Amino acid sequence: MSIRLSERVPVKYLFEEGKLGNEYVVAGWVDAVRIHGGVVFVILRDRSGKIQIVAKKNVARSAWENAKELSVESVIAVRGELVSSKAALGGRELLAKELVVLSRADPLPIDIKDYEKTVLAKRLDWRYLDLRNPRNLTIFLIEAEMARAAREWFYSHDFVEIFTSKIVGAATEGGAEVFSIVYFDKPAFLAQSPQLYKQLGVIAGFEKVFEIGPAFRAEPHHTTRHLTEYTSLDLEMGFIDSYEDVMNVVEDLIKYMVSKAIAKYKSEIEEYFPNAIADLPKKVPRITIREAYKLLEQAGMKVEWGEDLGTEAERKLGEIIEKEYGSPLVFVVEYPWRVRPFYTMRKPDEPEWTLSFDLLFRGLEIATGGQREHRYEVLKRQLEEKGLNPKNFEWYLNMFRYGAPPHGGAGIGLERVVMQALGLPNIREARLLPRDPERLVP
Repeated sequence: MSIRLSERVPVKYLFEEGKLGNEYVVAGWVDAVRIHGGVVFVILRDRSGKIQIVAKKNVARSAWENAKELSVESVIAVRGELVSSKAALGGRELLAKELVVLSRADPLPIDIKDYEKTVLAKRLDWRYLDLRNPRNLTIFLIEAEMARAAREWFYSHDFVEIFTSKIVGAATEGGAEVFSIVYFDKPAFLAQSPQLYKQLGVIAGFEKVFEIGPAFRAEPHHTTRHLTEYTSLDLEMGFIDSYEDVMNVVEDLIKYMVSKAIAKYKSEIEEYFPNAIADLPKKVPRITIREAYKLLEQAGMKVEWGEDLGTEAERKLGEIIEKEYGSPLVFVVEYPWRVRPFYTMRKPDEPEWTLSFDLLFRGLEIATGGQREHRYEVLKRQLEEKGLNPKNFEWYLNMFRYGAPPHGGAGIGLERVVMQALGLPNIREARLLPRDPERLVP
């Protein structure tokens, strides 16, 4: 092979900056092949886009012979002259001088042109092929942009990035929804969240911390909105006046993440995601969960006083808020103590309710947070009240004996934000390699 891959340029470059008459090297996957006698048309695809390659028998016989034997999704490299063409993509095509097959593809087991022709479960079995569909690949470019924007926001607001352990000695949230592992000769778990370690960071003196990392929930759900492994954007901040300080941060962060992704991939979103969110409200409404109960009851859906909002209640509430406030986002605050973790601070005057919140996006909870209990004796009592053994949390409780500032934080599910922003029907589409009760490979 005389083609030097180090000279390769992205397809997008040829359309934006390439000069007609110059020679260029491109490489990528064969998207389609059409043979017309002494001329072969090849659509080549890379991450940046598609371009038509023309191999002519009377121009470069070797390139023509290689082109007419190509199979779809083979990987090729082409050296050629950039020429104009009214019939080609973008009015330009590459006249092949040399065409080399780097890897020949077998017949495909799924239809990657039209992702809707293959059920999602089978697409996930062949994920590396499924992602060659530009629409499916774009989901993860958008997800990466949201994560990048989140990091940018955190750094610009003086948060310190931390990296916490995902092997823990006690369940973060309590309960049975944890994955047990054997850690040498000791029992251990995969972390449900970095909650206790975020608080450690604040109490240690970092004051404001964040982490973008995996979280694990052993939830035996078979729904379109649950995963057993997901990416969590977590934050914790000290010296707050109230949990509203945390909500303000979450609101600004979500708006920044989503708006940055929408702006960068505007044309792709318009092409591939007809149900994507168009814009976000200037101010996200905030209602108490007791107000939510009343709104739901008025709409014909009764939720027992003091209960959490289930899937259908969240969805219905999202519809109500969209209609009443014109907002796809809503903070629901003051959740019942009985459905919140032991470290949540209770309302001083109404201890059956808490200084906590959920952020719903189009009727789906994408963030949970609130103010944490920082007083040692109260925290220990609340832990016992939840039926947990203080001995299992001794290291954690000890942190609060040596000076802990008032603090709070939140956890945001990245895949859920992407799912709701793009209007995806299933959260598995927003996870590169989704895990659920049945799926462990690839």
